[in-house]
Amino acid sequence: MTAPSTEELRPDPAAGLSTYAELRAGQDWAHPPGHFEILAEDPDSHARAGRLWTAHGPVETPCFMPVGTYGAVKGLIPDELRAVGSQVVLANAYHLTHRPGPERIRALGGIHEFMHWPGPVLTDSGGYQVFSLRSLQTIDDGGVDYRTHFDGSPARMTPRSVLEAEAAIGPDICMILDQCPPGDSDRATLRAAMERTTRWAREAADMRREILQPWQLCFAIVQGGTDLELRREHVEALSPLDFDGFALGGLSVGEPVPQMHATMAAVAHTLPRDKPRYVMGIGTPADLMAAIRAGVDMFDCVIPSRHARNGQLLTIEGRFNIRNGRFREDDRPPDPDCACPTCGRFSRAYLRHLHVHNDPLYVRLATIHNLYFFHQWVAAQRQAIRAGRFSAVAAALEQALGPWHKGRS
Repeated sequence: MTAPSTEELRPDPAAGLSTYAELRAGQDWAHPPGHFEILAEDPDSHARAGRLWTAHGPVETPCFMPVGTYGAVKGLIPDELRAVGSQVVLANAYHLTHRPGPERIRALGGIHEFMHWPGPVLTDSGGYQVFSLRSLQTIDDGGVDYRTHFDGSPARMTPRSVLEAEAAIGPDICMILDQCPPGDSDRATLRAAMERTTRWAREAADMRREILQPWQLCFAIVQGGTDLELRREHVEALSPLDFDGFALGGLSVGEPVPQMHATMAAVAHTLPRDKPRYVMGIGTPADLMAAIRAGVDMFDCVIPSRHARNGQLLTIEGRFNIRNGRFREDDRPPDPDCACPTCGRFSRAYLRHLHVHNDPLYVRLATIHNLYFFHQWVAAQRQAIRAGRFSAVAAALEQALGPWHKGRS
């Protein structure tokens, strides 16, 4: 097999995606929302390339989703998101429920009109955020009572309330309520959370058709930590239920990276083959490659935007801190081989200047670069799967990975 070309390793992440104009025009799509087609599979792994159809256009998978918790990826407008290769934006139903509120978003035309984003939107239920408020929440089989981290006001989250909030907010993909235990939980705690999540999933499956719009997709979430027996048991329990896709939750919550990768490798491909698979909240480029090899179609993480805000610029060789004094007079782009708008116009010296003086333009330019890198990383593997060259391209990418990318950030 021939070595991968530069074009294979550094593709345009927006190539082959529906254009912004097509999405804005609201054209008729070839398939109804929820249709998922597998376009190619790698014979040497579980990696696959596919296409998920939504009411706001198709999603080419594998797909990295940038996080826009409040309906915005900090610093970027929708045109810039699309230009760097973003297909789906992830927002958070918990945060949007408390600010500005589901009914206000509904009155303003729904989340797409509210944020002026024409492509698909996925909302996390916010269960992870609520369960992280350990001293401020009480869980029972019906849901969870909690005090918000905004102002301490009391609130309750249930399988029904989550779906009702998502129906009003209007995303294309709605995640149901699940219980996400800490990464260091014992087996009894993992089982209890898994069994409660199953009960909530059955409730959500029974009521989703009456609450959500017909075009809104609904995904279930598999729990079980890194206990493979529990994970497989949960997959078996959830797979027959009425959902359009399935996610692995409870990963990247403090467990060792090798265990996380091993869990994905053992479990992801056992999720229903004919529906999209999503791993929530990962991660580094190495995490994404492990997920793709395991047969995962979708993933999200805050790393590109959060690291940008903290002065960290990402390249295939690793990351560097733009505040470092050695960049004061460095007229090179952040990554000389990168084709993103930031690297095409601005120098390391200029970005350092902006960051040192807390100029908001820095966040915008750094986020554009970091997101472009992540989308490019995934696009190289997606295109390689379709071309029947995943093994060669993945091996070359893995060999090029810098030390930081091989571990946790």
